Amino acid sequence: MNLPRRLLAEALGTALLLAIVIGSGVMAERLSGGNVALALLANTLATVGGLYVLIEVFGPVSGAHFNPAVSAVMAWRGELPVAALLPYVAAQLTGAMLGAWLAHAMFDMSVLQFSTKLRAGTGQWIAEGVATFGLVLVILRAPGSRVAAMVAAYIGAAYWFTASTSFANPAAVFGRMFSDSFAGIAPASAPGFVVAELVGAVMAVVVNRVLSGTAAEVTARRAA
Repeated sequence: MNLPRRLLAEALGTALLLAIVIGSGVMAERLSGGNVALALLANTLATVGGLYVLIEVFGPVSGAHFNPAVSAVMAWRGELPVAALLPYVAAQLTGAMLGAWLAHAMFDMSVLQFSTKLRAGTGQWIAEGVATFGLVLVILRAPGSRVAAMVAAYIGAAYWFTASTSFANPAAVFGRMFSDSFAGIAPASAPGFVVAELVGAVMAVVVNRVLSGTAAEVTARRAA
């Protein structure tokens, strides 16, 4: 395992993901003439396309987690060394912050800022739990050759069917705190989102285990 190379991929991929999410949100808000639905649609399309490409590009290097919840699940499953979990999370959080700053720089905004956009309430927290549950379940159950497409498609759908517009990622929450833009989240709202996301990830692991059956059943399916 070349850990430095993997960490670079995670940091760079997460930075580009946040730059896509925040940058497309800024562009969409500027061009939509106050039409929030149109701005969200543009933000969604950019995120779907960008996420698909980033997973394809960085997946062979680091697994393209870009998400501490996903990395934690992979460490629990033994697909990521436990010793690499904290470095992965640190790389993702650092990349998320740098991605927000990059988006600001591209749009001639103040690079250093904090969001004032409050996102709180039971509905928002349930939405984040559902969004993360679905994301992790898709990752665990999608065929390897279709993970990128299925994850991107799910996130695109979740932008619209969840009240929170589907952050589904503690690193994304962290990065968006540093952007007082269309895609931002106020620091005071971040803990509720992160807790809901982690709960959703745990529920996805449990449901996947139930759907997969016992070890003997899995072995029998593979042998069939």
